[in-house]
Amino acid sequence: MVREKIIITGASSGLGEGMAREFAARGRSLGLAARRIDRLESLAGQLESSARRVAVRQLDVTDADAVPVAFEALSEDLGGVDRVIVNAGLGKGAPIGTGHAAANMETVQTNLVGALAQAEAAMEIFRRQNAGHLVLVSSMSAVRGLPKAQTAYSASKAGVSALGQGLRAELAGSPITVTVLLPGYIETDINRGVKTSMMTDTERGVKAMVAAIESERARAAVPAWPWTPISWALRYLPESLSAKLI
Repeated sequence: MVREKIIITGASSGLGEGMAREFAARGRSLGLAARRIDRLESLAGQLESSARRVAVRQLDVTDADAVPVAFEALSEDLGGVDRVIVNAGLGKGAPIGTGHAAANMETVQTNLVGALAQAEAAMEIFRRQNAGHLVLVSSMSAVRGLPKAQTAYSASKAGVSALGQGLRAELAGSPITVTVLLPGYIETDINRGVKTSMMTDTERGVKAMVAAIESERARAAVPAWPWTPISWALRYLPESLSAKLI
């Protein structure tokens, strides 16, 4: 099934922008949401020649009341919505108990509470029309609780994965499908400064994400190599070893 009308949050940069460009190249209609409206409008101008239609809305996903309003407006602009990609996220963090609680709280508020607000808004639309594809962008960090500055981020993404798993169990056999993506290290602003030999360039990473989304797989580590075997290893290795993998 081809999902023609797609909402993407966090679309002003990074993986959200990359997915918008890839889906536009496939001729889809796009509803793009992010806090930075100037960047969204600039991106929309670049995509208009390839996408079927592009609509934008300024949105801070931590404003729970604003999320359903933005989603309904984008759905109206596009003439409906087939797929919502919950992508907006934040990578701030510090070791817990070191005086930087605000950064950790902001990360959890954006990544988990914000994702829940988006899932609520998307699912209202999908339940009403009895069809749709919800995509939750989690992280490889969700597979295992990680130490130091990654702890709150890891916890927030684990929550996103659990949200998707619960919805899949509820919706099994229905016309509404749910995909959870677990990206590894893909070259974006959020990973700037990370020193690893496993970093994937943005173009390859985005193409892997879009391929997994289009296949509507329940759960996908992306890119599949090396992250599928790493995701399995993270579940079972001792903590002294698992912390060194990502």
